[in-house]
Amino acid sequence: MISVSVSNLTKKYNRKLVLEGIKFNHSSGVLGISGSNGSGKSTLMKCLAGLLRPNSGSISWSKDNQKLSQSDLKPYIGFVAPYISLYEDLTVLENLTFLSEVSLNKQNDEFYRDLLSQTEIESLSDKLYKSLSTGQQQRVKLASSLIKEPSVLFWDEPGSNLDSKGHELVKRIVNIQKEKGTLIIIASNDPDEIALCNKKIVLTD
Repeated sequence: MISVSVSNLTKKYNRKLVLEGIKFNHSSGVLGISGSNGSGKSTLMKCLAGLLRPNSGSISWSKDNQKLSQSDLKPYIGFVAPYISLYEDLTVLENLTFLSEVSLNKQNDEFYRDLLSQTEIESLSDKLYKSLSTGQQQRVKLASSLIKEPSVLFWDEPGSNLDSKGHELVKRIVNIQKEKGTLIIIASNDPDEIALCNKKIVLTD
């Protein structure tokens, strides 16, 4: 089991203080990070995933009581965010295949078919990513975050650009992953998405 402990985390951009004194522990279920736009939700997610270095404080990850470095953690992570895109000139299936290969986690055809089925985009398999609607692209992003069968799932605004069926899909995947024991962290200001979380952190401006 993977867990994270955060103590007195502070992050600044130049002189602007974005996060100050953040502390929490998370070891099971779904953690929600809520707050208005500009409150630092994405910054906190990036710090937790090792994409940003905090100015002070500590983030400690462990697996089965053994400490994990950020490089140790990387293979266990799936990540979705509005600011992360996929390759426009590749098809949906080519994107998923390429991402699994670069993460050294190449899968068989059945795995990809199942992933497309989970995210309800089987019919888009051979479509170029750039030809898709923003909602369809978001479904592909959700699928891409599951490529490594992650133990830790970071979802930053997972329902972005999705319709009501898409929001139901987010809920369904969260429940499936929770049953698998995946540690899930959702950053959102959508009350329905935060309602999926066992506990939450509220960030203020």
